[in-house]
Amino acid sequence: MEEHVLNKTDRSPQPSLLNAIPLLLALVSAACSTVDQGAAPAPVSIAAIQPADAASAVAPAASDASAAMAASAAASAPAPAASDADAMEADDDADADAASSGAAPAVLPPYDPLQPDTRVNLDDSAARADLWHRVRDGFAIPDMDTPAVKQWEQWYATRPDYVARMTARGARYLYHITQEVERRHMPTELALLPFTESAFNPQAMSVAKASGMWQFVSATGKDFDLKQNIFRDDRRDVLSSTRAALDYLQRLHDMFGDWQLALAAYNCGQGTVQRAISRNLRHGLPTDYASLNLPKETSEYVPKLQAVKNIVLHPENYSLTLPPVGNHPYFLSVPIERDIDVDTAARLANVSIDEFRMLNPQLDKPVILAAGTPQVLLPYDNADDFVRAIKAHQGPLATWTVYKVGKTMRPADAAKAVGMSETELREVNRIPARMLVKSGSTLLVPRSAQHVADVSVAVADSAAMSLAPDLPPTRRVNMRVGKGGETVASVARRWHVSATQVATWNHVSAGGKFAAGSTAVLFLPRSTSLARAPSHAATRVAARGKAAPAKTRVAQAPNARSGAHPAVSKAPARKGKTVVAHKGGTPARAVPAKTRVAQP
Repeated sequence: MEEHVLNKTDRSPQPSLLNAIPLLLALVSAACSTVDQGAAPAPVSIAAIQPADAASAVAPAASDASAAMAASAAASAPAPAASDADAMEADDDADADAASSGAAPAVLPPYDPLQPDTRVNLDDSAARADLWHRVRDGFAIPDMDTPAVKQWEQWYATRPDYVARMTARGARYLYHITQEVERRHMPTELALLPFTESAFNPQAMSVAKASGMWQFVSATGKDFDLKQNIFRDDRRDVLSSTRAALDYLQRLHDMFGDWQLALAAYNCGQGTVQRAISRNLRHGLPTDYASLNLPKETSEYVPKLQAVKNIVLHPENYSLTLPPVGNHPYFLSVPIERDIDVDTAARLANVSIDEFRMLNPQLDKPVILAAGTPQVLLPYDNADDFVRAIKAHQGPLATWTVYKVGKTMRPADAAKAVGMSETELREVNRIPARMLVKSGSTLLVPRSAQHVADVSVAVADSAAMSLAPDLPPTRRVNMRVGKGGETVASVARRWHVSATQVATWNHVSAGGKFAAGSTAVLFLPRSTSLARAPSHAATRVAARGKAAPAKTRVAQAPNARSGAHPAVSKAPARKGKTVVAHKGGTPARAVPAKTRVAQP
């Protein structure tokens, strides 16, 4: 099988001029075959299917030839129309008719994302070999033998069902990861890292909000170009997350010059490892992984990987069995050119929804946006069937589009505006109860007869949704604490609010106490009567927004529906005066003591 060595800046294999000749011949043959629409192609079995066979006319997506095909298709596609007044991402009916006439293909031929210009024969002896042998042959990280390694070996050995599930999941991705690791001349132990990170679950989410089988937190994912928005999370994308993880590990190895230290930094951060090394240097101690004082999880990180490595080397020593994994691609990439519902894609590919999502876990909505999803992954023997089925498909491929909210509104109002039920709107957009959708948010809504065009690149790449608590209208009340002071909890009890709310409004601890003479702020429903407020002998209350006698100068309170309350000065008021804060929390002026305020 042909190998392509990649450098860090360009991970796309470059076909040689020699390889381009059969490719061009295949393209010419494919172009000629479109003239004759006679007999349908015969079914292709898993044993015979090849990325570049005549039936599928597979062209590598990375090649100049396929780029020309895409450019030609784009030139013949209708130009997008401007967005309408209510910001619905759609074009007019004329564009929809042109799209449905077949001017732009829904998908392009499938290909192996790592070797787009290489024909793969699944009957070849190399393809039938067990991938585990290839993984073992590439081990290069120095072994370690510590009590922690023994503990993790025992942990896995006593959970054979867990190991079986983990390896069954990993079989989908192991060939791709091993191939990518070898391209970069990295140790193949790194291909086993998802076993310890996520048990090879691409939809895993840790308590620290690390996501995907390589467990990227949001910030690190963004550092490595993993897009995260309401439509997709590339931390879970099989191809993108593998690329990012190996980029990161290579960077860490370049920094520390040692794979064990690079793995430690991958787990706890390069700064933590660097500080541990600096401490040991100051005390004249060794700076290898085993000698560093690292967080507990990190100190067990490499031993855990070593335990997995030992099991892969000799599973029989632990009474475990590793199912054989084919030394060939489990999946192919199918370039998506039109928006398509997830259910429709899975049905046309003849795979279950669960299997489809295991290969495409980055998709976060019931629709695949062509503008934000360059390809979907499908099992090797389903990819060609998908391309054929989608060409024969009648009717719309996608039943969803987007709606950009022009002003902050309740979900019920947004649902009414787009003609769907509030329950469905909340469910598909994951809007919790008692929340408002803020202006500028993007919602997924059903397509209508007037809005059927695909979602634009700008929306697919930057769509976001912002929410705010749907609170009743409130007024701000400034309360001066009496001579004895008062706890946050007691203020909360007397005004029938939570201590957490009072603490948040005043930027103090929920278990704290207000000093004598200080001013506490409360946000109370407008229906609350200050004239019948809970009694407390030494408390004065000034209500902002409540009608007051002519001599009282009180500013109008902001509406607190958004849930963002202005900060309040914690400086004590002057003797005999009540402090009233401007919007924003800056003390404005002292109101003379003769100001009439409601007494509790």
